[in-house]
Amino acid sequence: MSDEKRTEIGQLGEFGLIDYLTKKIKLKNESSEKGVGDDAAVLNYEGKKTVVTTDLLLEGIHFDLTYTPMKHLGYKSIAVNLSDVYAMNATPKQVTVSIGVSSKMSVEALEEFYEGVYAACDRYGVDVIGGDTTSSFTGFTISVTALGEASDDELAYRNGAQVNDLICVSGDLGAAYMGLQLLEREKKVFEAAPGAQPDLSGYDYLLQRFLKPEPRREVKTLLDKVGVKPTSMIDISDGLSSEIMHICKQSKKGCRLWENKIPVHPSTAKLAEEMGINPVVAGLNGGEDYELLFTISLEDFEKFKNQDESDVFIVGHITDESKGCYLVTNDDNEIELQAQGWNPIKKDVK
Repeated sequence: MSDEKRTEIGQLGEFGLIDYLTKKIKLKNESSEKGVGDDAAVLNYEGKKTVVTTDLLLEGIHFDLTYTPMKHLGYKSIAVNLSDVYAMNATPKQVTVSIGVSSKMSVEALEEFYEGVYAACDRYGVDVIGGDTTSSFTGFTISVTALGEASDDELAYRNGAQVNDLICVSGDLGAAYMGLQLLEREKKVFEAAPGAQPDLSGYDYLLQRFLKPEPRREVKTLLDKVGVKPTSMIDISDGLSSEIMHICKQSKKGCRLWENKIPVHPSTAKLAEEMGINPVVAGLNGGEDYELLFTISLEDFEKFKNQDESDVFIVGHITDESKGCYLVTNDDNEIELQAQGWNPIKKDVK
């Protein structure tokens, strides 16, 4: 970004900035009766159930602007919230976007951020209907709330898994985590030698999975097409191990995951081995894949297992609660699952 084209936020003021960043908004959904410009948005779902989810993203905790482009950050901020809506087997319709900005941020940087926001909303047919802006002394802060709709018989929760249900994931795991490891490695190289150029060649897939994740809308489309409702569902933001344990806790069940069934992309395996990381561990505990994890009955799996567009992997099955939650290794040993995924508020134990 050129220093010659830099507009200080103070030049516009709060209301001028809001007008500047929201002038391109056009509502797409009939349920969005009133969006930006009033004290509150007005929605009309005509008997549909409404789902609401919120994510807070903090600079230095959830993202690093050293290697995160602002447009990608805007896109990801929306994508991770839409993923939570899809994880309820619902359809996202609206979002609100609130930001806290410091004086180091320019209007042009925020414009790039909102270009990413609008790109994600356009891709997934979602309306921006409001938000808030304020100053921040601790770096860039982002809060996104997403709203979605579903009929009563569509909604899927975490507490419905049944014994013998199959455990499914919507795609490969561990790629986002390895993308983060790659960026952190190259950041350390740059800090040690500021003139050094990052070596990111051959890992485009991992970088995209971390910097620009895509919520798995097509999974809901597929399930709707074949008439399958998951018995339980969650998105994988904190790692497969943590998420299946959430389902088991809420459903009062146990599970068995199979090591040889956990899907890992070749790029993930390649970089993991280069860095001395077990690819399966990356898949189990990495987080930020934003794939959907869900359970279905054996009978329902027969309905869609031969669909060409299906990218669903069976990684285990649900058991009685008394049998606990375990990973079955390739040599048929059982290792108890631990919730070792992303936890931003957990203190290190000395």
